Amino acid sequence: MKWRPPGGTPNKYSAQKSDYRGITYHSKKEQQYAFDLDMRKRAGDIKDWERQVKISLDVNGHHIANYFIDFIVTHNDDTKEYVEVKGFETEVWKMKWRIFEALYSDQPDVRLTVVK
Repeated sequence: MKWRPPGGTPNKYSAQKSDYRGITYHSKKEQQYAFDLDMRKRAGDIKDWERQVKISLDVNGHHIANYFIDFIVTHNDDTKEYVEVKGFETEVWKMKWRIFEALYSDQPDVRLTVVK
């Protein structure tokens, strides 16, 4: 029988899942970012935020992949900021992020952010 740490299967990138307000986040860093967004919303710095939003990556009418962005932040001026919280960058993530950048970076009311 294989030993498992308390709390379940370990993440292969050493990230520890963390709960905040009844939601399990992929890492403590991601959970802390959610907490920070709540504080910013409460202070009136941002309008709102969402987590783990599915984005379809479609190029020239062909579906390439789905991408789950960690957070979408709606600023007070209604601009959107797509935020990815990364501890470890896999090659698959890098490829999806490049496609995502190509599709969204030229939109004037959109910002793309990677938090490391």
